[in-house]
Amino acid sequence: MAGADSSLSALVDALRRLPGVGVKSAQRMAYHLLQHDRGGAELLAQALRSAVSNVRHCERCHTFTEAPVCATCLDPSRDGRQLCVVETPADQAAVERTGSFRGLYFVLMGHLSPLDGVSTRDIGIAQLLERVADGVVQEVIVATNFTAEGEATAHVVAEALKVRGIKATRLARGVPIGSELEYVDLGTIAHALVDRR
Repeated sequence: MAGADSSLSALVDALRRLPGVGVKSAQRMAYHLLQHDRGGAELLAQALRSAVSNVRHCERCHTFTEAPVCATCLDPSRDGRQLCVVETPADQAAVERTGSFRGLYFVLMGHLSPLDGVSTRDIGIAQLLERVADGVVQEVIVATNFTAEGEATAHVVAEALKVRGIKATRLARGVPIGSELEYVDLGTIAHALVDRR
């Protein structure tokens, strides 16, 4: 019985690692999977194992992919003169769902947060600067979140690009301050892209 309790506790603790999942939610999920959907639990375990083993960062844009270079970066119909910089793959997916941006992306995989000890060395700013040195990129659209950390990140990125003579624009303020792109409605993101400054 101690083994079952230990395994159940380990499952609950693992589920609590997900954003927004507290103890009670994690317990509900664990109990549901074990009581009503053991097949689903196996599928979830297999999918997690596969993703952890096979998903890596794109060599060009830093997003998640199974190939060395993601499908978006390889798409010849994309406009390589525009590069949209986002914090996370979820933000990239939100912008992509609007259908209003046909350029390429760069995913920082985070934002600056001095209080949490996250500096420019901890996110993809160095890789971004290498990426824009290709001679093709003419405009970088900084689409970091409108949080204090996102604004600080946008400022650092824009200043670094300015020094290199690359035009940097920012999403328009149609995106509510304090919000994260993956939770903003698609029309607002589309307007913010069109009205960038």
